[in-house]
Amino acid sequence: MQDNAILNKITKELESYHDEDFGFDDVRQALDARTLNIRHLKALLSSAAEEFIEELAFKASKIRLKYFGNGVSLFTPLYLSNYCNSKCTYCGFQKGNKIARSKLNEAQIHAEMQAIAQSGLQELIMLTGEGKEYASVAYIAKACKIARQYFKVVGVEVYPMEIAEYELLHENGCDYVTIFQETYNAQSYKKFHLSGEKSDFYYRFNGQERALKAGMRGVAFGALLGLDDFRKDALATLLHAYYLQQLYPQAELSLSVPRLRPIINNAKIHPKDVSEKRLLQVLCAYRIFLPYAGLTISSRERAGFRDEVLKLGATKMSAGVSVGIGEHSGEKTGDDQFQITDGRGVQDILHMLKERNLQAIMSDSIYVG
Repeated sequence: MQDNAILNKITKELESYHDEDFGFDDVRQALDARTLNIRHLKALLSSAAEEFIEELAFKASKIRLKYFGNGVSLFTPLYLSNYCNSKCTYCGFQKGNKIARSKLNEAQIHAEMQAIAQSGLQELIMLTGEGKEYASVAYIAKACKIARQYFKVVGVEVYPMEIAEYELLHENGCDYVTIFQETYNAQSYKKFHLSGEKSDFYYRFNGQERALKAGMRGVAFGALLGLDDFRKDALATLLHAYYLQQLYPQAELSLSVPRLRPIINNAKIHPKDVSEKRLLQVLCAYRIFLPYAGLTISSRERAGFRDEVLKLGATKMSAGVSVGIGEHSGEKTGDDQFQITDGRGVQDILHMLKERNLQAIMSDSIYVG
């Protein structure tokens, strides 16, 4: 039986969070507070806080500079497979969607990784669709072992696993696990996740904790902003990381702020009410409330916005991104998961960072194995 103590605490805070309860005075108190509590966080995420966006950005930038200096970590995703047995209405990989399906074999994995490594990147995150029958734990573990030949930091964003399965990945070189809960509203979750492994809200929620129990160095969190009430999903994401950090103080935490993006064969998919200004508000609240956590800005966002938020709270960004299968080595064999907005290559990103007096960090650790 799963321990839902953290989820119960988050649910209680979500149920008591009413945006209209917070006014300008509440936001001012939150901005002036030396140590933030959960009520302060709710105020920073409220509609009232939109009027204080410049002050939020200023405070977030000071905290970012204090904890991370001018460093920006770079990585790229590698999609191993786009086969999927889950029906998630917002995802291009969903079961039944008519797309070109593909799965990299061992030789193709090497080719993709060689091409990425030649760009100078030293951190990789590998992704698959949902479903062990398409991308088994052993297959992903093998990919981690291969990745360790080319990269200093290796992560995965795949279906949630058991502790023993995460241990296998860790033994083969995996450093961290990313799991997006998508939305923390359990009822809305059912509407978006119609069938398949991903339809189990509770099993997915506890994935990061199982990964930490398996010895992973770090875990990452995110909600797909725009699926449901983005303010509540942002609040829940922060609290999920916050409560888990209390149980595992040694864990390295990272947060992402992805917005819903259009997908193939479904033009109706778009974010609900999450403007760039509101996305910036969420990003700043993340930075202010969890000053030590990494914060990734996705290639889902336009280049100019990504560049601007690097000094306002974000500490990590992707470069040379492909969300299809096989494209890094020049032969794309499978369709994309969603549409990206920033398709700049690694050298373009490096040039931008230099222009902004920011330092590219290719790796933040030394692997001893």
